[in-house]
Amino acid sequence: MAVPSRLGHLETALNAVIRGKPEVIRLSVVCLLSRGHLLIEDVPGVGKTTLAHALARSFDCGFQRLQCTADMLPGDILGVTIYNAKSGEFEFKPGPIFTNFLLADEINRATPKTQSALLEAMNEHQVSMDGVTYPMAEPFLVIATQNPVEHHGTYPLPESQLDRFLMRIRIGYPDALSERSILQSAPAATAPSVTAVLTPGELLQAQRVVEQVRVDDSLVGYILSIVEETRSNEQLALGVSPRGTQSLYRAAQALALLEGRHYVLPDDIKRLTIPVFAHRLVLNQRNTLSLRSTEAAERILTEILDRIEVPL
Repeated sequence: MAVPSRLGHLETALNAVIRGKPEVIRLSVVCLLSRGHLLIEDVPGVGKTTLAHALARSFDCGFQRLQCTADMLPGDILGVTIYNAKSGEFEFKPGPIFTNFLLADEINRATPKTQSALLEAMNEHQVSMDGVTYPMAEPFLVIATQNPVEHHGTYPLPESQLDRFLMRIRIGYPDALSERSILQSAPAATAPSVTAVLTPGELLQAQRVVEQVRVDDSLVGYILSIVEETRSNEQLALGVSPRGTQSLYRAAQALALLEGRHYVLPDDIKRLTIPVFAHRLVLNQRNTLSLRSTEAAERILTEILDRIEVPL
């Protein structure tokens, strides 16, 4: 099948922009193939926006970027209805959300009211304004970035918003060899050029092929066992939602396709559990000073994976 080969070209193009991070690139592509939205969370300067921009530019699709700020309003994202004096009618002027790829840079700097403007579009692929429903373009994906360290002037994403992101990834610092290559390449002020590798139709075709990847009943039970453990774990106030369960299922199918298989392996599920589930968990206050502690959530998931028997 030609789809995995074309996806390999996509990964090659992205690896030329974000150097030394093949696993980050693979997870990003998995998220896109799963029809999911991607949250990139890391410290400043490691390439969050560069990766998000490269992902969007790798497809010959519409692209819009939002630099989120505290004074941004929902209308700045969704659009506004204005009165046209010439026609004597009200007209809807679509906002930047009506595109294929929407980059919400530093999303946690927008107020909760503005953040909530994304919810309907992310979940239902439509926007309702003044009693009228407007469908989103296909494909439609939100790629958001945020800095988890700086809290001044930020508004943490609520659980309902986090749950709409299929995956959260971190880029991390580059290794010494990759950083040397970065230093000796283009100046920091020059954005790496990215050429479109796939068309919108090819991306939609690849997403349809993902749905055909076989998941054995024993692996479905394995996923459900992991989910049930998160819901009954005493250290967690909130476990994984049904939306999260579906996200892991679809992501495992996408990873299998990327690796040239038409069937999912247990290792696919184990590999994806933390990036798909960790941001959905809420810890009990008695176990941590923060309701959402990334390290604690990942530790709990690792313990769960170690306890549950892997299907043969």
